[in-house]
Amino acid sequence: METRAEKREQWKKKREYILAAAGNVVGLGNLWRFPYLCYKNGGGVFLLPYFFFAALCGVPLFLLETVIGQYTQEGAVTCWTKLCPLAQGTGFSLIMIQLYSRTYSIILAWALFYLIYCFQDPLPWATCNNPWNSDRCVDLISANWTAAHSSNMTVNRTSGNLTKSSVSEFWERGVLSMSGGIEEVGTVKWELLLCLLACWVACYFCIWKGVRSTGKVVYFTAVFPYVMLAVLLVRGLTLPGAWQGVVYYLYPDPSRLADLQVWMEACAQVLFSYGVASGTLITLGSYNKVKNSCYRDSLWLCVLNSGTSFVAGFAVFSALGFMAHKQGIPINMVVESGPGLAFIAFPQAVAMMPLPQLWAACFFIMLILLGLDTLFAGLETITSSLIDIFPRRMRRPWRREIFLVFFCSVCFMLQIPLTAQGGVYLFQLIDYYGANGACILFVSVVQCVAVGWAFGAERMRDAVEAMTGQRPWVLFKLCWRYFTPLICTVCFICSFLDYQPLTSSRGYVYPDWAYHLGWAMALSSVVGLPIWAIGKICLIKGTLRQRLLVLWYPASDPGGSTTNKRNLLSETEMKPMSAPSPDML
Repeated sequence: METRAEKREQWKKKREYILAAAGNVVGLGNLWRFPYLCYKNGGGVFLLPYFFFAALCGVPLFLLETVIGQYTQEGAVTCWTKLCPLAQGTGFSLIMIQLYSRTYSIILAWALFYLIYCFQDPLPWATCNNPWNSDRCVDLISANWTAAHSSNMTVNRTSGNLTKSSVSEFWERGVLSMSGGIEEVGTVKWELLLCLLACWVACYFCIWKGVRSTGKVVYFTAVFPYVMLAVLLVRGLTLPGAWQGVVYYLYPDPSRLADLQVWMEACAQVLFSYGVASGTLITLGSYNKVKNSCYRDSLWLCVLNSGTSFVAGFAVFSALGFMAHKQGIPINMVVESGPGLAFIAFPQAVAMMPLPQLWAACFFIMLILLGLDTLFAGLETITSSLIDIFPRRMRRPWRREIFLVFFCSVCFMLQIPLTAQGGVYLFQLIDYYGANGACILFVSVVQCVAVGWAFGAERMRDAVEAMTGQRPWVLFKLCWRYFTPLICTVCFICSFLDYQPLTSSRGYVYPDWAYHLGWAMALSSVVGLPIWAIGKICLIKGTLRQRLLVLWYPASDPGGSTTNKRNLLSETEMKPMSAPSPDML
């Protein structure tokens, strides 16, 4: 019988789960990727492929992973012993993806670095009077910039060798101190290192007591970003030129629907923004009470995620429209994606507003909190998985806290190279290969096969009805068995056919060894699954058919029944075999 210390934690209040899940799925991608993809891929018509993949991939996978966690009451690794033991390697693939995703903490360090400088007057990225500025620097907010430098800005964007904006120089020289390439590691930037340390300390104290601390933290970290987004949205829409930006954001171009790349980017955006195939949804769901209405929660969280992405586009493009209006240049010259939007384009926009320090602080506080929610949810996924693998040892007092101190310290030390002059190149390499879309697509397919075919899609619908009193639509059964794995498989194949080696936005080409390292990281995210499956098949006794049956079907239901497996074994006239123990699987 389990002691009190060995019992698994649960959310004290339902709203703590809702806020934690909302904070996890609403992240940086909603702010800096979705609006840009809309603008780039046909404006309003991009919503068609986006909602297509959301309906047939995003929402079914979101619901599936949440149900897996709540039904099994286990983390991302051990949950598969109760669903399809052969697929337990999926859990290890999820952990590898999460380990690579820990590098996103450097984004929080960059944002914190900017936030500290937000309280200077004038903003340091608004002028060229700083130690890091070169003689090529152009002060973009000076009164005579439009008349004197608009043509230089155009030439600079096309050739890159005449002038450099003060905002770009702050990012490249003031924050990053960028070297010439990944092979030039350079020296560590100590201010950035201290910001990274502060971010890891914050992550530790967000989850050091498990859901007891996480449940309290999310009241602030999940709600306050929406307050900041609302403030920036209202402010952005009242700026001159804002509606020009909104038109560019949503102006429809139906011809873009014929481009396969548009559909691929829509699929990737859905999977990334919904947070599927990362283990966090399983982990957060596993802390729910068994009778929690996870079906309704999942649907509303998906609506919240997509709605936030759409609304964030208005806040971002209204500010970019204002910047284009004030500079007298086309808006397509100021639109960027990813870190370029968060650390160059948007800071440049707020620097031109009245009270720039206030709006800059609001933006970077929102950025930090959006990233922090996702970061500590992933850290909780890794921690809870280890605790569930070794429950008797890890659920004792202080074991969790001691492990977290050790793990966060190791992660921090491993990320020190990211704060060096060549760190941004290493970050881009890990981001591009370590937790890329192909890995997520592969894991998504395996999850659907394991639940839809091994455990049974109809049986999973029964489980949802037993837990929530609501039976999922038949569409979800069809998605889990057919639509979602088929779509993900097609996109997985297309991702290889459309593969492009990583290059820097500055035109830098990585050396061959870096690409080899990237492919090694990509393979390490998926190789755990086949290695686990082959290893277990070799270790279990019996014919190959017997071994596959033992591993294909769960050893027991969460309730403890082994009737299903025994019936299956008797139907094949097999000699009765004892069900493998959870430790064995």
